[in-house]
Amino acid sequence: MLRVRCLRGGSRGAEAAHYIGSQLGRSFTGWVQRTFQSTQAAAASQNSCAVDDNKVTAPVPEDCPVCSYNEWDPLEEVIVGRAENACVPPFSVEVKANTYEKNWEFYQKFGGQSFPRDHLKKAIAEIEEMCNILKMEGVIVKRPEPIDWSVKYKTPDFESTGMYAAMPRDILLVVGNEIIEAPMAWRARFFEYRAYRPVIKDYFHRGAKWTTAPKPTMADELYYQDYPIHSVQDRHKLAAQGKFVTTEFEPCFDAADFIRAGRDIFVQRSQVTNNSGIEWMRRHLAPEYRVHTLSFKDPNPMHIDATLNIIGPGLVLSNPDRPCHQIEFFKKAGWTVVSPPLPLIPDDHPLWMSSKWLSMNVLMLDEKRVMVDANEIPIQKMFENLGIL
Repeated sequence: MLRVRCLRGGSRGAEAAHYIGSQLGRSFTGWVQRTFQSTQAAAASQNSCAVDDNKVTAPVPEDCPVCSYNEWDPLEEVIVGRAENACVPPFSVEVKANTYEKNWEFYQKFGGQSFPRDHLKKAIAEIEEMCNILKMEGVIVKRPEPIDWSVKYKTPDFESTGMYAAMPRDILLVVGNEIIEAPMAWRARFFEYRAYRPVIKDYFHRGAKWTTAPKPTMADELYYQDYPIHSVQDRHKLAAQGKFVTTEFEPCFDAADFIRAGRDIFVQRSQVTNNSGIEWMRRHLAPEYRVHTLSFKDPNPMHIDATLNIIGPGLVLSNPDRPCHQIEFFKKAGWTVVSPPLPLIPDDHPLWMSSKWLSMNVLMLDEKRVMVDANEIPIQKMFENLGIL
């Protein structure tokens, strides 16, 4: 799901307590200590949706539907995806690189076809119940359009079928009053944006800024066609060398590789986000925002939320199985770094494209309330110990 609008009495433009010098390719040096801004005072001092308390940006209508700067402000509006008509992506090189060998036969057999009907039925029901819970909490819920993802399409560079519109967080990034469409890196997700266009156009007509990042051709040159990934050891070695299935042929990124903390936005180079994509975002958001690249001991990086999740001002969850190489900088800067407990997802769960650490990919309703998996008792207790219910 995607955080679209947060309460105009939350921290809105409050920065992280500390930030990193963010030149691409340079080491993280010169951490500059900054005091926390009073979030209530920041909100009271402005009538518009602006990012810096000392610098007024272009005026934004008070009823602007898009206004979100971080992952923890009181949530007012959200986009929740759909699992209807979800299809298995064709087994192309980028899909192979992002999945494990035990699942390759599944993709080879069912690529372009529907996911198992019983799983889809359960997923649809769970998503509907999540929407009901959010509505009961007073949150406005928007949904993408249902689309037939089994339809085959062809560009001058490739042909594919679609996948789903289940993960708006993957394709859309809200920064302030701007909603950014990510270019994506999987061919099966090339046209995924179409499901969200009606919602985005409505936001635009009501005052939001709308940006579409340059769409990659997704030609063969964007991918290492002979990317060696026969074992976890191969993946660890390649990731440590900074080698991923995507090349630097053209910018590409998934929105879910970025995570926000006011004017500071953190990102990882991953299988679906290349350095060119990170640099495009850095230039696009400068000078109001700083984009910092992090790296992790992760054999298959793809989307940051289940690896590092910022859940409050100076409060971050750090996956113990995928340690962040720069985590000491967070600690030295005064952040509270919490290691979440091991997840309880059973070993027989398919997890075709995900890991058990989805348990830490949570939704903050505000600084003191969180939505978590009902089965993940250990992480529920962790949040309770943090004073988050």
